[in-house]
Amino acid sequence: MTDSHNSGQHKDREAAAAEVRRMWQPTPSWSQPDPGAPAEPEETEPAEESQDALAQEFPGDTWSTPSRPGQATPYGEQPDSSPASTPGGHSAGPSSSTGPSSSTSSSTPGAHSSSSSSSEPEASPWGSSKASTGEASSWSIANPGSASGAPTGTPAAATPPAADPWTQPTEQAGQQPAQPPAQQAPQLSQTAQQFFPQGIPNQHPPQAPREVSYRAEELMQALPLPREAPAERGVRSVLRLRPGSSERVERIARATAATAFRRPVTITIANPKGGSGKTPTTLLLAGALGQARGGGVVAWDNNELRGNMHLRTHDTNARSTVTDLLQAMPMLTQPDARLGDVAAYLRHQVAGQYDVLTSATTTYSQIEAKDFDQIHRLLSRFYKVLVIDTGNNEGSSNWREAMRASDALVIPIKWKSLSCAAAVQMLEELDNQGPEAQRLIRRAVIAVSNGPGDVNKEVEKQLRPYFESRAAAVVDIPTDPHIAAEGALDHSALQPATRRAGLELAAKVAEQITIALNVPR
Repeated sequence: MTDSHNSGQHKDREAAAAEVRRMWQPTPSWSQPDPGAPAEPEETEPAEESQDALAQEFPGDTWSTPSRPGQATPYGEQPDSSPASTPGGHSAGPSSSTGPSSSTSSSTPGAHSSSSSSSEPEASPWGSSKASTGEASSWSIANPGSASGAPTGTPAAATPPAADPWTQPTEQAGQQPAQPPAQQAPQLSQTAQQFFPQGIPNQHPPQAPREVSYRAEELMQALPLPREAPAERGVRSVLRLRPGSSERVERIARATAATAFRRPVTITIANPKGGSGKTPTTLLLAGALGQARGGGVVAWDNNELRGNMHLRTHDTNARSTVTDLLQAMPMLTQPDARLGDVAAYLRHQVAGQYDVLTSATTTYSQIEAKDFDQIHRLLSRFYKVLVIDTGNNEGSSNWREAMRASDALVIPIKWKSLSCAAAVQMLEELDNQGPEAQRLIRRAVIAVSNGPGDVNKEVEKQLRPYFESRAAAVVDIPTDPHIAAEGALDHSALQPATRRAGLELAAKVAEQITIALNVPR
């Protein structure tokens, strides 16, 4: 039994291989004539001779037909005849009709069936020269634009036979023309599919050509994304691994702080209470923005009389103040004025990559609103980000002008009663100044600068929810001995936690500026 079973499988494999080899054989040129070639005139005598030759060679063939003129050929069908036969037998007998709609048929078991029409010419033995009435032949491949005939003896009203997978569908009335044979994938029989489940090897339907775009934007988008840079600190940097979560958050904050704004922006640091940390917060924020952006930041001490920013920054051999800048304003406002001309009156901080404009050190000159406007226009011409430190007098004209020119507001506080009370009073006063001031409050960022002994847990517990509800964000700056020393603030001497807090503050402010620039006024 095993040998017979193996023999059966072997025969199936041979049959499948033979079927595949038959599919790979080139199609004879006579089965696919050129659609564009002119039609040759039909000759009756050669066709009759061909029919007689086939009849003599295959006398017992049930599909052979007489060679009498007017009868249907074994491979074609007259359009006016519709013979019928009974299952299991063939019908014979001539059919005469006076029009295309009249036809007769008779069926006798074991007999052959044939029909003829005296009014129609004889069809070609290799295909019908006229359009078929809906029946397709499974013995030949039709020419493009024409239909092949069906063998006689097929019932007109019977269900059409199943399509042969090896034949090409013909064009019928009311249907689209069949596709060329080269565009259709050949199908395998059930026996061949057992041995070729994936189809015939190297026989796949052609795919449509893919449209390639050569636009610069689409080509750039098609490029793969760059790999994330390895970690810069810790064991991960030694092993060249990806950064950790904290370092990744820091990178995101640095990228946010480096946002390219469409115009120069102004950030104001304000709290009427002295000693609340306005100047250290201003320098910390300016240094964080300068390091993230690579420059283009200036810190301005906008105190109407005398500030202390000159005491918290390195002079870098530049002792000029805002008074000297105002005196040189006619020269600096010329069209050919350069950044170097303005920088001569400023202090450049190397570690933070920002410049500083200090207030007057004497009391004989006071900054007014018109002076603020001149300086603000000049600095906005050469710098992208202006960080303004205000004084303690909310009623001064330069303080009010700073609020009008602000794109973002930073309120430095300490968790102490007096510092928080002054900030709350300032927010209430700004709330009564109109819609612009109210929008500025909603975009405000609270910077909590905690010095040694400046934290009152009860005040923090009561007022933190209030500031979180009024402002956009609250950022805690940890205690740093370098800031508490009240000397020149050097960003390279700050603790890592303080630098990260300053970068977080810069990112929060940049987010609010982006919102302010995108919302129309």
